[in-house]
Amino acid sequence: MITITLQRIKDFDPCKDGWEKLLASKGGEKADMCAEFPVTDILKSNDFDDTLWALHCLPEHSNLWRKYAVWCAKNVQHLMTDQRSIDALDVAWRHSDGMATDEELAAASDAAMAAASDVARDVWVAAWVASAAGAASADSAASAAAASAAGAAGAASADSAAGAASAAGAASAAWVAAWVAQEQKLVEILTLGRWPEES
Repeated sequence: MITITLQRIKDFDPCKDGWEKLLASKGGEKADMCAEFPVTDILKSNDFDDTLWALHCLPEHSNLWRKYAVWCAKNVQHLMTDQRSIDALDVAWRHSDGMATDEELAAASDAAMAAASDVARDVWVAAWVASAAGAASADSAASAAAASAAGAAGAASADSAAGAASAAGAASAAWVAAWVAQEQKLVEILTLGRWPEES
């Protein structure tokens, strides 16, 4: 299980409303700032967006957050119309496993961003994925991966697949289903503390 502390979150300057909700759930001003607790607790006290933002405070898991961003983007890969976008997802995934260099990732990111500017629908998808992945990224490599994923489809706001579905004119039910799937996958990852083997 992946854990975090209130102090670690505070060190990253959280938004006032989100911080107050989380702090209250942990006992308010008397809370132990250094006590470890599951990141999934943030989902219970706050919301999905705040939980994604908290991933930013755990850069030691940046490869895991990158995999999650790519997984989200791959769920809307059918909306991508440019091969450069799809290729960027593959490179970002391989980079998270140490199988692609930073240079390869940067090149894939550049190509994917060019694709996003060429294809209007990919821009919508990119906005979602970049937002989601950017929220989950805490270092330059993760940020580059977020850019790659963005061009491909991109934890911020964490509704990238949902946003893509909406942009493609999908029904509200599809948007909600995408959001729920993302949330369930994140809970699975946080609970296991690693990428699920079957994925």
